[in-house]
Amino acid sequence: MSARGSTLERIQRQVATCSVCTRLRTYCTRIAQEKRAAYRDETYWGRPVPGFGDPRARVLVLGLAPGAHGANRTGRMFTGDSSGMFLMRAMHAAGFANKPLSHDRHDGLELRDAYILAAVRCAPPDNKPTTEEIAACQAHLIAEWNALPRIQVVVALGRLAFDAYWRVMKTRGISMSSRPKPVFGHGLAYAPQGGPAVPSVIASYHPSQQNTFTGKLTPEMLEAVFREAARQLR
Repeated sequence: MSARGSTLERIQRQVATCSVCTRLRTYCTRIAQEKRAAYRDETYWGRPVPGFGDPRARVLVLGLAPGAHGANRTGRMFTGDSSGMFLMRAMHAAGFANKPLSHDRHDGLELRDAYILAAVRCAPPDNKPTTEEIAACQAHLIAEWNALPRIQVVVALGRLAFDAYWRVMKTRGISMSSRPKPVFGHGLAYAPQGGPAVPSVIASYHPSQQNTFTGKLTPEMLEAVFREAARQLR
């Protein structure tokens, strides 16, 4: 095992055992016990969810938080719910996944040159983490991101993920005070100054049911975002 792989796995274990946010831990534990009827015979993960993907990835996919009956159930980001299936079809079409399916941790899915993280690692009630919970989880985001030294492009899924990208850039001394000030909008891309070590960001609507069922985000729109990410790789 490489030193980098060992570091990443150590960070993932730290994420999975975090108990800082009482509200989130209480909610995730309750959901794991009550379960959804369709999954009543399954054992829910019910813990904070680490990232997953290719340790040598150049593309980082940044989401908001695990789904209550998706990643909180399966233990893998964007796995086991409609958002994960929608995302993986787009990533597969652009060459970043070996299959367009994301059912569970044992489904054979492998990411290619891509890694998935979330700004918050516990499923929040109503999919709305508090400002304090986002801040508390930033240390996990930075630690796992720092263990991925080849990242060149970040795909931010949703406004909160887009904001999380800029907060991480601020810790690296990169300001968002450019003219004009970066704004969130689907397909908008930004390349902050700072040399090749600073990853660019492409904003996308989040593949939530609210966006995909209404047509605000179509498969073609999300696929185009990942094709642009592939194009940007240096």
